[in-house]
Amino acid sequence: MAYKDEQLNEEKVFKDPVHRYVHVQDRVIWDLIATPEFQRLRRIKQLGTTYLTFHGAEHSRFNHSLGVYEIVRRILYNFQGRPHWNPDERLLCLCAALLHDLGHGPFSHSFEKVFKLDHEYFTKQIIVGDTEINRILECVSPGFSKKVADVINKTYEDKLVVSLISSQIDADRMDYLQRDAYFTGVSYGHFDMERILRVMRPIEDQVVIKSSGMHAVEDYIMSRYQMYWQVYFHPVTRSAEVILSRILHRAKYLFEENYTFKLKPIHFISFFKEQVDLSDYLKLDESIVSYYFQLWQEEDDDILRDLCERFVNRRLFKYIEFNPNQQMNEWMELYRLFQKAGIDPEYYLVVDSSSDLPYDFYRPGEEEERLPIHLLMPDGGLKELSRHSDIVESISGKKRTDHKLYFPRDMLESLTDDDPVKSRILDLLSPARN
Repeated sequence: MAYKDEQLNEEKVFKDPVHRYVHVQDRVIWDLIATPEFQRLRRIKQLGTTYLTFHGAEHSRFNHSLGVYEIVRRILYNFQGRPHWNPDERLLCLCAALLHDLGHGPFSHSFEKVFKLDHEYFTKQIIVGDTEINRILECVSPGFSKKVADVINKTYEDKLVVSLISSQIDADRMDYLQRDAYFTGVSYGHFDMERILRVMRPIEDQVVIKSSGMHAVEDYIMSRYQMYWQVYFHPVTRSAEVILSRILHRAKYLFEENYTFKLKPIHFISFFKEQVDLSDYLKLDESIVSYYFQLWQEEDDDILRDLCERFVNRRLFKYIEFNPNQQMNEWMELYRLFQKAGIDPEYYLVVDSSSDLPYDFYRPGEEEERLPIHLLMPDGGLKELSRHSDIVESISGKKRTDHKLYFPRDMLESLTDDDPVKSRILDLLSPARN
């Protein structure tokens, strides 16, 4: 029997709080899970700093990746024997689902911004580079690793396969919404996934939904909308992310200024120099980053020491509503006042913006084109979701943006009461003014 078709002697299962069980029958999938590159995902939180807001949000990219695999496995089971589905693509879909998040680094997006990294690039490098993952995939067939990378990169020729992993109603989103809702303890992310899986149908280049399942899809879209604004963009989580990014910026700045750290940050050096290779990338996870943050609480540099102590002990920045496009004069005045007060505004006065587009129809030529969700009508025709659903139509194409200004109120209040700078800063930062 060829490796790609080899089944385990006995089915393996992972007990899962969201899907009850994750089932593994393929030898390839079992071997991929056992690799160091995949096991590393146990040490990368799915929701970054969200655990500082929702204390249960300690789940990992490992959990999520198994969940996405399981959803795709169930979808493909339902696709058996249906027109337009090529059963030869089954293992490719399962591998791409399992490995789609391989390249995420510690604290994911905040980390990427500081060091100008792209987790999708590293996902591809892990899959096609000199790794155990690559060796297993190449045992399936020569060039199979590139096919997996192409599916994740959305460049694979069979768009139906791509849509299972990356679309506006894909296995990735269906898992993280439910999983993140479960671990944060909120109810927003729940929807009837079993119903959606039952009404999914493969067509030539995408998955469509039987029109009878429209209401389950409406619930899914609204769940996603609520999760973004109530969980993913929570202002307290964003405060932690602001401090995290300022820590990394400060450490990088100190390194470039030849500052002598009490413990040389060897795990960060290639990141500081922006010369990161795959080996360096794979060695860094959140346990290592947290270790340095603990040690940096004892550093001689006041800013690095303070920021690390804030992050480790959850002494976060306060925030107010603040639109930099409309309040630029106030921003400039605050910047100068912080400098007068001896508080570096580069680290202690930060505007953070979040935006989301919950659902969009097809807009050819625009950045990040989004293929719409299509309903399969009783007559066999297709109808774009927002043209049939009043609920989805009401939010289609509407991008919502939120701005917050973050600052250390405790540091400002420690200034002497007769200091006119203190009085003016607190006046400008009063929520009543914004």
